[in-house]
Amino acid sequence: MKLDGASALVTGGAGGLGEGTVRRLAAAGAKVVIADLSDERGERLAKELGDSAAFVRTDVTDEASVNEALAAANGLGPLTVVVNAHGGPVAGARVLNREGEPYALDTFRRTLELYLTGTFNVLRLAAAVMAKNEPNESGARGVVVNTASIAAFEGQIGQSDYSAAKGGVVGLGLVAARDLAAVGVRVMTIAPGTFFTPAFKIPEEQAQAAWGDKVPFPRRMGRAEEYGALVQHIVENDYLNGEVIRLDGALRFGPK
Repeated sequence: MKLDGASALVTGGAGGLGEGTVRRLAAAGAKVVIADLSDERGERLAKELGDSAAFVRTDVTDEASVNEALAAANGLGPLTVVVNAHGGPVAGARVLNREGEPYALDTFRRTLELYLTGTFNVLRLAAAVMAKNEPNESGARGVVVNTASIAAFEGQIGQSDYSAAKGGVVGLGLVAARDLAAVGVRVMTIAPGTFFTPAFKIPEEQAQAAWGDKVPFPRRMGRAEEYGALVQHIVENDYLNGEVIRLDGALRFGPK
């Protein structure tokens, strides 16, 4: 699938993995909608990229909001690429705390709503738009790339909400790919390891010192542009479908 002349939408596109993807897709010739809740960062990035990008404030859990962003992208060119790279808060708490009190159910629901339900919401609405595209020589009309995490497989202590949500994203991938095969929409999932993004809220050198040495090779944290490069390859390789790709430098999480 070619990027030049097409349009793409990236949730969480104003920062972190999403920003790295927006930059990569725009450099490859796509018109990209930055779908995010951060007005300041989104508008700044769109201004920097000029005619290659537009910012649309987007809540991934809200149908009307997502449809507005998808319509904006489709207005820039045939919408063939959607990447779910949005982040959000997680609890970082055990199922039972030290006092024996259970984890707050509302907090668990909030995390699943954002990471899993939000991802599915964007996927289903994007597929409906892509299904109307003219197919390419492979019969492909579009591709959706979802973001899981290696925590889906090796969740650490205190990650029950995040691991469950990302495990759901992993489980969704193959089923969605099979469901959407009839309309030529591919679904792929990337499971990143430890990547440096603004979410760390500390200098990169400090983050690398704390987490980089735990990665077997390269002995550093991942970079957003490396995530974006993988997205581009997935888009351009029509035979990639229904699979989860770990992008983690051979990192495997222990329990702590």
